[in-house]
Amino acid sequence: MAYTRDRRWQIKARRDMRKRIDEIHARTLENLDYAFDKLIQEQPDLYFKMEEGLEEVGQTVVLVGQELECASGLAELERLDRRIEFIEERFEDLESELFARPRRRSKRRPSLFDFFRAAAGGAGGPGSGDALGAVGTAAEAYEILGLESGCSLTAVNRAFRQKAKELHPDSRDGDRSGEPRLRKLIAAYQYLKSIYNSGDDNA
Repeated sequence: MAYTRDRRWQIKARRDMRKRIDEIHARTLENLDYAFDKLIQEQPDLYFKMEEGLEEVGQTVVLVGQELECASGLAELERLDRRIEFIEERFEDLESELFARPRRRSKRRPSLFDFFRAAAGGAGGPGSGDALGAVGTAAEAYEILGLESGCSLTAVNRAFRQKAKELHPDSRDGDRSGEPRLRKLIAAYQYLKSIYNSGDDNA
């Protein structure tokens, strides 16, 4: 069961990172064209600075994309996720200077791996500490998931996936106000999973 869950997370993480890589690459090419059209005659020094920085971003993101194709295991995928985040920060710095505007990304984006660690009971993810221990009974866990006591593990998995998707910031245009409820949901899910996996018939 844990292997299946890890595999699903790897597939989702790869899809998310590939999307981000493709977006950075496309925007880098667009910005190079814009920099050439707008800066080459009037501000050549700035153009060459932008060209060097954007080409570096473009080359790096291609390399990370190649590594992503060969990556195996959550640890390696998480390392690449952090590299992509660094590239995104560097790209935002360049773009804000190119268009003479404030940076749009003021804080770290929520990572899939944060929520994976929280769901796995690991340290460092959102909800480490009191949130993961907030569910004390199976009845409470079922209520949080909107399920009747004693339902199947399949129903638990289905309810968790549906509700987690609704609360995740990626489904709410980056709005993180649902994170406390998401952490509670994760706690309820893990509580019930531990009961089913232990074979306790009192679930």
